[in-house]
Amino acid sequence: MKFVLASHNKGKLEELQSILGELGVEVVLQSEVGLNLEPEENGTTFAENARIKAEAVMKASGLPAIADDSGLCVDALQGGPGVYSARYGGEGLSYGAKNRLLLQNMQGQMPRTCHFACHITCCFPNGDVLDAEGTCQGTVAFVPMGEGGFGFDPVFFVPSLKKTFAQLTAEEKNVISHRGNALRTFAQELKTYLEK
Repeated sequence: MKFVLASHNKGKLEELQSILGELGVEVVLQSEVGLNLEPEENGTTFAENARIKAEAVMKASGLPAIADDSGLCVDALQGGPGVYSARYGGEGLSYGAKNRLLLQNMQGQMPRTCHFACHITCCFPNGDVLDAEGTCQGTVAFVPMGEGGFGFDPVFFVPSLKKTFAQLTAEEKNVISHRGNALRTFAQELKTYLEK
């Protein structure tokens, strides 16, 4: 069975393929089925944005489509940037600049607790929908640390490992990350669905 990932992100595709490949499922980028969609993510929750993307790509391709939406939720910032993580500080701002802005906004703020959240939605042409969520708890570091990862990874500190996401290997990160947790839950749901 072929699924389309409602994304242009090859890193996300590799994560999906490694976890869903065991189910005998083929996952391709939307560009591989001739699509270049950028649906407007105007939802107010991660679930709404994931659904918008998955539904648009499913309707355009006629194939089951998988989308995710994720972000950093900081307690001292009332859960922000949250669903607006990608647009934090304005469109076109680099993640280096976003991280500096976050640290600036966190000056003097306590506690520094936060979590990454991820919501995955899969829409099928027959109208069926699967949803899965994952989170990872951490704190906002005082300075960026590490060269790996992307986004807010250099400032997302995992106290139990005494490292930021950017200091972890991809394998270490996948074991505990919000997306890894959501993908494992999704894989179980999809397995059950496909066995029906």
